[in-house]
Formats: sequence, C-alpha cells, structure tokens
Amino acid sequence: MLLIPAIDLKGGQCVRLQQGLMDRATVFSDEPAKMALHWCQRGARRLHLVDLDGAFAGKPENMISIKAILEQVADNVPVQLGGGVRDLHTIERYLQLGLSYVIIGTAAVKNPQLVRQACAAFPGQIIVGLDAKDGLVAIDGWAKVTDLHVTELAKRFADDGIDSIIYTDIGRDGMMGGVNINATVKLAQEVAVPVIASGGVTSMADVQALCAVAEQGVAGAIVGRAIYEGSLDLATAQRMADQNKR
Repeated sequence: MLLIPAIDLKGGQCVRLQQGLMDRATVFSDEPAKMALHWCQRGARRLHLVDLDGAFAGKPENMISIKAILEQVADNVPVQLGGGVRDLHTIERYLQLGLSYVIIGTAAVKNPQLVRQACAAFPGQIIVGLDAKDGLVAIDGWAKVTDLHVTELAKRFADDGIDSIIYTDIGRDGMMGGVNINATVKLAQEVAVPVIASGGVTSMADVQALCAVAEQGVAGAIVGRAIYEGSLDLATAQRMADQNKR
C-alpha cells in the first residue's frame, strides 16, 4: 500500500480544499517545492500534484510551481500530476519536464480517444482520474456532475493500457471523515488495473482498512489534509503499510 502525499496548487500556493470547492481552500505553504521536499524527507515514495487552477481553466496554470517541485524532487521520487490536462501536447510537455505520470481526468470523460492516444504515445505513464459524487462522475474541477457511473466508465479504459485509476470520493475529500472503502473496493474488483484511493484518508485506521483490501486491487492511497493537519503521520503510516505487505 503506497501512501502518496498530495500537493494541490492554487495561485502558486500549496492548499487543501473541502469537497473540491475553491472558496473553501486552506493555505498550508507559500513554497510548494519546500513542501514536496518535506514529504520526501518524511518517507514519501511518490508525490501527487494537482493544478487546481488548471482544472478549471482547462490548461496548465501553475507551471512555475510545478517546475520548482520537479527540480527539487523528481530525481528521487516519481511525481504524478493532474488538472488541466486536455491534449497530447500538454502531456508531452509535462513528461519532458520530469513528471513520471500524467493524470487525465475531465478529458477522459469528454474525449475518451485521448486516453487511448496517450497510452500509445506514452506507455506506462498515463493514469485516469475518476472523481465521483454518489457514484456519478464529476468533471471540470468537480463543478459538473454527469450521469455516468464511475464503475461503468472505468471499464471503458481498462483495456487502453493505463497505468492505474485514481478514484476520488468528492463527498469525503478534505472532510476528514474516513475513506470510502466499499466504493473503492467495488471499483477495483470491476477493473483489471490498480486503483488508487483518494478522499477522506484521515487516520491509521483508514490506512489499516486500505491495507486489508490491497490484494483486491487497491494499490495505494492519496493523503492530503490529514498529513498537513497532523491526524496522520506519513512516515509512521507508510512503515505500517510496508509491514502489512510483509
């Protein structure tokens, strides 16, 4: 079970939102690159970046901060990023900067062909991000909820060659209310690619619960507000997850 610290970028700052609402942002750092290094020093083996402004604008909006983060840590840990990825040019540009994985979210829903094209052009480096509210996929920075069920949509991408799927339960994101284990496991059981949980990971109990279902296809979890506010210690949680594997 890989625990992946999230660094959400808004206006060049490291923030955390509640349920994806931009007006409910808490600023945790004015220096995202230093925050990235901090999590690596605390034992992170991968980092998760989100260009929040880009998710709404449909194009990269925090490139200065992203470059600074990659210069600081990309030689030591893989870095993945989502938000505002809408075309192959953006994907190629990010990978050339040093990202290991690029996450396609809204564009995967609106333009499924992009996922297939990206997987063919950049094999092993494409992740699909599926964000859902009450099981229905949300797009455009979570501003719009579609009538597409997350499980059925995930199945469409399972054979495209994606590295994994990030499943975010919007209702739990940033709310410190616990991870949606049942929905995450159900999705993992339905697709033949690893699923990374996101949203609501709050405590060691959540990490233990995720470890218990790792063999069912849940490969990791993105952790955010809990590690910033201190209800979950990243280093301790990752050690526990590693011991569970053994």
